[in-house]
Amino acid sequence: MPADLELTIVMPCLNEAETLARCIEKALAGIAAAGVTGEVLIADNGSTDGSIEIAERLGARVERVTAKGYGNALRGGIAAARGRWIIMGDSDDSYDFSNIKGFVDKLREGYDLVMGCRLPNGGGTINPGAMPWKNRWIGNPSLSFLGRLFFKTPIHDFHCGMRGFSADGYRRMDLKTTGMEFASEMVMKATIKGLRITEVPITLFKDGRNRPPHLKPWRDGWRHLRFMLIYSPKWLFLLPGTLLFLTGAAGLGVLSYSPMQIGRIHLDVGAQLSAGLWMVLGAQFISLAFFTKVFAVNEGLLNADTGFTSLIRRFTLERGLIVGLLTALIGIGLFLRAVMVWKAANFGVIDYADNVRRLIPAAILVILGLQLISSSFFMGVLGLKTAGKPAAPAPRA
Repeated sequence: MPADLELTIVMPCLNEAETLARCIEKALAGIAAAGVTGEVLIADNGSTDGSIEIAERLGARVERVTAKGYGNALRGGIAAARGRWIIMGDSDDSYDFSNIKGFVDKLREGYDLVMGCRLPNGGGTINPGAMPWKNRWIGNPSLSFLGRLFFKTPIHDFHCGMRGFSADGYRRMDLKTTGMEFASEMVMKATIKGLRITEVPITLFKDGRNRPPHLKPWRDGWRHLRFMLIYSPKWLFLLPGTLLFLTGAAGLGVLSYSPMQIGRIHLDVGAQLSAGLWMVLGAQFISLAFFTKVFAVNEGLLNADTGFTSLIRRFTLERGLIVGLLTALIGIGLFLRAVMVWKAANFGVIDYADNVRRLIPAAILVILGLQLISSSFFMGVLGLKTAGKPAAPAPRA
């Protein structure tokens, strides 16, 4: 087998004796039809049903991957691939490996990642019975929409299992996950790293197995969603936090002057306190967004975009301390004002609601000031250079 192959088709395999032979035969035919030099590599994850023997008999190369999991099997197979391009896909006969020319053409054009698209909005086709209704109409469209929203990727089918990529592009993605999240991470990292991405329409066929698939739709769907949110502090923390902070600040400000009547609804100190707590919670979310972003940039998980870098450079540790201290002092001033009102009544009984209305904004501002001071110090810690790596832009100590 030559060492300078153009293409390796990688299939993860765990007890796929029913369908593996058809997949390998189609892959060999696809390599010939596409006019490339290539190989078929089976990344076996511990099969005991004769899958290994089938693969070897048909001329495929077998890479035994002992670490369990979909991502581990693919990582092991891709690491062993000899081609400068790689096409991966499941070995359950749901993908037509004999029709890979679209992938090869795009790889020849210089794309780093070529995604297959099964969904009709991207030109794909899903044959009857090929995908459960909840995946077809809820899971895949919803997760793909969120993927495009969060990461500005052009991909319509975020979780298609058939995709092609260059070996160099794969190395630049620097993928970390070992489970089902591997598929999501590939698209996310390719987008974050600025790789060239495109997609080609494909047909999804009903798989040829007589047993249930390894996929667990609700569990694995949640794992993909959770992973996307972790990689998107803007959507996980910043936007919800900003909404909470602004609505809380508006409610706190208005109700600090007097109660409010909206139709039959009477808003007083209880609503004022709730608005203040919303404001504190929003500030906490905003802080977490910045903590997460700085950490992720330092670790190479996310890019330091221009807007973020500019904002962080302006927000120095000293400025954070000054703003936090001023906020706390304003709160202390409001508290002293409440004490003076009490003093004017000779420290006797005063109107309960009016007194609480004065004390709530005082307490909220002191909390926010102290929170900003502590957050500024923590941002300074995150910005320190560690293990000899250059730090992401962060507040200067």
